[in-house]
Amino acid sequence: MRIDILSVLPELLQSPFEHSIMKRAQDKGLLTVVVHPLRKWAVNEYGMIDDYQYGGGAGMVMMCEPLAKAIEELSAERKYDEIIYLTPDGERLNQKISNSLSLKGNLLMICGHYKGIDERIRTNYVTKEISIGDYVLSGGELPAAVLVDSIGRLLPGVLNDETSALFDSFQDNLLAPPVYTRPVDFRGWKVPDILMSGDHKKIEEWRHEQSVLRTKERRPDLLEE
Repeated sequence: MRIDILSVLPELLQSPFEHSIMKRAQDKGLLTVVVHPLRKWAVNEYGMIDDYQYGGGAGMVMMCEPLAKAIEELSAERKYDEIIYLTPDGERLNQKISNSLSLKGNLLMICGHYKGIDERIRTNYVTKEISIGDYVLSGGELPAAVLVDSIGRLLPGVLNDETSALFDSFQDNLLAPPVYTRPVDFRGWKVPDILMSGDHKKIEEWRHEQSVLRTKERRPDLLEE
């Protein structure tokens, strides 16, 4: 999979992709992440990529021309399955969306800034709009990093145990069950006996019951879905 990202502040995206699982995915050749500085397509030698909004009002807007040029140039090199705009008013990210996007080949992400991007870019180029929550951040770089991580870890071969992602929270609309490791007894707090039984069928039944119980208590809305 290849993911291209258009950013006003590409420096913000250096660290997330240079460590841990995302680095491993790229080292294995399973994922390629390329961050492009939007100012490369600026309208003048001063790096201008934003302007005042028509109709007045506070805040600048990312201009059409730099974004259109960037999208068209990159799209000439490869076909994108989705052109994604990270925005607070997009569809809220969930595991189902990440699962679906992990099956794609090429993705292009646009990180918003200021008051957002000119609506004509959203209308004519963007195919999917995603939000990571009902709050506003300074820009789309952190949401892009979150989205890439949630997709990249699902690619076959990225995780050491490929079945691990199948039992994460939100798969099948359930939260993950409690997990334990050594020692069995820590300050009198003991690991449930069932997990020490060696009976894998009963252990799986217990884990499912715990997932349902935890979801009922913490995120009943997931069960309604």
